[in-house]
Amino acid sequence: MVTPTGTAPRRGIHPVGLVLLAVVSVQFGGALAATLLPLVGVPGSVALRLVLAALLLLAVVRPRVRGRTRADWAVVGAFALALTAMNLAFYGSLARLPIGVAVTIEFLGPLTLAAVLSRRPRDLAAVAAALAGVVLISEAVTTPWAQLDLVGIGLAATAGVCWAAYIVLSRRTGARFAGLDGIALAMAIGAVVTLPLGLATAGAELWSGEALLRGLGIALLSSAIPYSLELMALRHLRSGTFGVLLSLEPAAAALAGLLVLGQVLSAPQLVGMSLVVLASILVLGRGGGGVPRRDPAAASGA
Repeated sequence: MVTPTGTAPRRGIHPVGLVLLAVVSVQFGGALAATLLPLVGVPGSVALRLVLAALLLLAVVRPRVRGRTRADWAVVGAFALALTAMNLAFYGSLARLPIGVAVTIEFLGPLTLAAVLSRRPRDLAAVAAALAGVVLISEAVTTPWAQLDLVGIGLAATAGVCWAAYIVLSRRTGARFAGLDGIALAMAIGAVVTLPLGLATAGAELWSGEALLRGLGIALLSSAIPYSLELMALRHLRSGTFGVLLSLEPAAAALAGLLVLGQVLSAPQLVGMSLVVLASILVLGRGGGGVPRRDPAAASGA
């Protein structure tokens, strides 16, 4: 793990600003992904994101492959499985739900993991409040049961479970792989697994200029840019501060949905989102059990 110094760099953007930029980048990458889904579908979108992100990481990181044990490959394989399943489930939810709703529901996964690991009754109570927020943002109170998109809600919740598994497995991967080798190899494995599925469902459209351009934008906004920003910020931020900043992801997702996709959330949905954000700040602001980010900082053992 990172041993934060709590000091800010002398030059450049403040580490808090770096994390906020990373949060905005990730969520606008998600909004861009929602525009790719109609072109190539969920498997195609995930394949493009993983293939392009893997190529970028492999070119920069050049991970060591030789000399790995079976146990090493088993751990990074499980990590890749969690990463791939998380992306498939989340992109599937984006095809059915506003991005602000999907991200808020997904956030329950790492939030619950942090609360369980912290073993503080107050943190568990915060998760209960977050669950109430999810009920509001999913419109389960105001919408007839038959009209609820239960598949979309279920996919977002599944993505949250996979995100929690990703956090656990990223720590184990970081213990076996130096630097960014673990995340680079996991991305590559995920790309190999999803590419045939993407080709089977999207066909030649997967390689169209428009799809490739959007896919590259997603790879940069959702992976390369936020990974770099967070790695720089984590040298100077405590985990609690980092967790508070990442708790703003649902709000950033709602903003991206509004500006990029024209998605407007209702007042009850905004109240529900606020409950989840506040619960996340309470739990993660104390460093409650880990940082809920899908990033190489965790995977590298940093």
